[in-house]
Amino acid sequence: MGKWACARGWGAIMRDQLRLTDLLAALSVATDLGMGQPPDKAIRSCLLATGLARALDLPDREVRDVYLTSLLRHLGCTATAAIEARLYGGDELTSRSAAEPADFGDAREMLALTLGTGRGTGLHRPGLLTRAVLGNIQQGREIFQSICEAASLLAGRLGLGQEVRDCLYQQFERWDGKGVPQGLAKEEIALPARIGEVANQALLFHLKGGPEAAMAMVERRAGGWFDPSVVDVFERHGSALLHELDAVDPWEAVLQAEPSPVRYITPGELDQVARVFADMVDLKATCTLGHSAGVAELAEGAARSLGLAEREAEDLRRAALLHDLGRVGVSSGIWDRPGPVTRTERERIRLHPYHTERILACSRVLAPLGRIAGLHHERLDGSGYHHGLSAAGIPVSARILAVADTFQAATQDRPHRPARSPARAADLLAEEAAAGRLDPDCVRAVVEAAGQAPPPVRSHLPAGLTGREADVLRLLARGLTNKEIAGRLVISRRTAEHHVQHIYGKIGNSTRAAAALFAMEHDLLRV
Repeated sequence: MGKWACARGWGAIMRDQLRLTDLLAALSVATDLGMGQPPDKAIRSCLLATGLARALDLPDREVRDVYLTSLLRHLGCTATAAIEARLYGGDELTSRSAAEPADFGDAREMLALTLGTGRGTGLHRPGLLTRAVLGNIQQGREIFQSICEAASLLAGRLGLGQEVRDCLYQQFERWDGKGVPQGLAKEEIALPARIGEVANQALLFHLKGGPEAAMAMVERRAGGWFDPSVVDVFERHGSALLHELDAVDPWEAVLQAEPSPVRYITPGELDQVARVFADMVDLKATCTLGHSAGVAELAEGAARSLGLAEREAEDLRRAALLHDLGRVGVSSGIWDRPGPVTRTERERIRLHPYHTERILACSRVLAPLGRIAGLHHERLDGSGYHHGLSAAGIPVSARILAVADTFQAATQDRPHRPARSPARAADLLAEEAAAGRLDPDCVRAVVEAAGQAPPPVRSHLPAGLTGREADVLRLLARGLTNKEIAGRLVISRRTAEHHVQHIYGKIGNSTRAAAALFAMEHDLLRV
């Protein structure tokens, strides 16, 4: 099977049969790309973990928790992408690929990881190198906290239940109590999380060294990282499960392995799934928070203004929510660069709509949306990417999406330029239309939609936030420090710190990533 040959066997899924795991399996490819892994790693890990759960004779309810937890393990991967890129050599995808199989409880592995990711470069004195290793561990704990909170919050918005949310929050805990974020030990850690850890690591070692490498690693980590009882089951069944995994089409097998009852969702719930993954993608950078939802609002409004059929307008809204999924496959070190990018980096950027299209092609339901979403950087004169289509090959929906994306991006800060006002953004669109790159009718419709979308008027704020706390939350979500928030709002730093702590207390989380997700979910970013 080729790298992207995902959807071929899913012909039995009908357009109006919205099977949740069909959608989640396809969208898990985005998290694979965000971890620097092959685009079927999550579903393979899911199959292995589910096989272990069944070998343990767990009831279907617990097997389902294992299944979903493993499939969506990296749902929070965008929460710290920018931070990791800054810390680890400018490319979090490469550093994550190196770090994921590392044992953070093993000093030798941490030393090798520190040197390998560039943190120890030039540190020849033992004391300095030790501090670099310890700094790596501390920063790792903070990163894991953010990832766990984001994954748990997003799973909650997908309606997956408290058990799955808890397991995702516990995904970095260890049997010996040396994990994060809570330092849980032994049976304090939910069993699905313990099974998922063994399966995830076993698959990583299997992909690099085969079943023998996986078996040796699991045995070595028993009683430290891993639950000995899960290791025992893996030692009895793991080799057979890994060989079976190599012999099947994982895209077919992952649907067949789903525990009963199979869950189907309504079109309205499909909108919610799309919005969750839109916010997950936009979390990758502070400057893109709310971007996809904003594009979807503009595109749908323009579609209705232009008289598109109801089904076309709905599909365009969903395609707009998912249009930037492929961004996770490009390093934050490139997206966040304030200056010019290299030719190689530019080519990687130009691939992101391709990744979006292929991610969505992994689901029969989502594939039609992918054909629209993958065209959001095409231009009428043929100067766009990644297909390089000209006017005749670009459908109206994709033309609208291209305009909406351009307008929304223009009104947001980017590392290489400040945000434009809506009026200046409208001028930009007019210039692009005059140059033959954007459709003039779509430009008029999007500009009109933008003028009809003022910030929402709120009678009350969620979670009991005050107006001032909402102001602080917006800045916190954008990545400002307490000192910067204080300067922006002309308040003391201590007052800003109090506001931040009150906000965290009210929303029930403690990281910037969680605050950003809360702000996006409740549309608090527009002022």
